[in-house]
Amino acid sequence: MKIQVEITRRPGLRDPEGATAARALRDLGFTSVSDVHFGRSIVVEVDGDDRDQALTDVEDMCRKLLANPVLEDFTVEVLD
Repeated sequence: MKIQVEITRRPGLRDPEGATAARALRDLGFTSVSDVHFGRSIVVEVDGDDRDQALTDVEDMCRKLLANPVLEDFTVEVLD
């Protein structure tokens, strides 16, 4: 089973990568760009047929390793 994890920086926290990209895009002539936010997308493949257990396990993986709980939020979704 494939589970997609979307990790984003928590609202209100600095996103230096996003700020640099936004500035560069404006410098390139994309003047309508007001902000850019970077995140990560991870696909975790797990064995088994229990969707609820798989989601619980991947959420636990995010809390323990994949996401920084101080700076980031995450969502998980079963792909198949």
